[in-house]
Amino acid sequence: MTTTTAFDPADFFHYASSDQVEDPIREDLVEAHREAWDRIANPGTWWTGSQRIAIAAEARAADYCSFCRKRREALSPYSEEGSHDAVSGDALPEAAIDAIHRVVTDATRLTQNWIEGLTAQGVPDTHYVELLSVVVSIRSIDGFHNAMGLSPEPLPSPQEGEPSRMRPGAAVLGEAWVPMLPNGRQTGDEADLWQGPTGNVIRAMSLVPDAVRWLKELSAAHYLSDSEMTDFTRGRGPLSRAQTELVAGRVSSINECFY
Repeated sequence: MTTTTAFDPADFFHYASSDQVEDPIREDLVEAHREAWDRIANPGTWWTGSQRIAIAAEARAADYCSFCRKRREALSPYSEEGSHDAVSGDALPEAAIDAIHRVVTDATRLTQNWIEGLTAQGVPDTHYVELLSVVVSIRSIDGFHNAMGLSPEPLPSPQEGEPSRMRPGAAVLGEAWVPMLPNGRQTGDEADLWQGPTGNVIRAMSLVPDAVRWLKELSAAHYLSDSEMTDFTRGRGPLSRAQTELVAGRVSSINECFY
């Protein structure tokens, strides 16, 4: 079972000055990771803080799940029967646990029919999108730790409170498997998400607007900004732009990244 600790953002991510790493880690990365831990611990739009911590714990557990390994090696994920090596008890619906494990270990074989079928099993599209945002956050931060040779940060204790349960009325089903906000200028409560045409990678979680905000904040530390991306003379931190592109290209190739 993944351990948790009483939550205070200041208690987490001290590796900027840790003896575990030879070079100091940028403070904006440290702060972004602390803020992500705060968001994961608190109620979201559709899941409680306890459920969001459970989602994060299952995302970690999927790497060691024997059923996931067995199913991934099968010709079809539907040809194997069994149960996951779950760690969250009864905090999550069984369909949510299965979704987390499949997203982490077998994402290339997900289908629209499978996602649509989750609603009947207690995981509507809104809950699925927020679930994805937690999984993406925890996997991004854990991936950073792994690359730096650091142990995963312990998960914080969940915070009390109720989800806001606000679904954007403008979200429509179209080119994706889940509804998204339309491309172009946003207004009202979603005006801060983007203005003008934007990529589907930004729109992907817009059925849960806060999920877009959370990932934008984390991405601001992990990625180049739009202005930096179009200026090939600028790098970030100690790396030149040429060095950054070399590392990014190599990692993308190894990961067989679609983009």
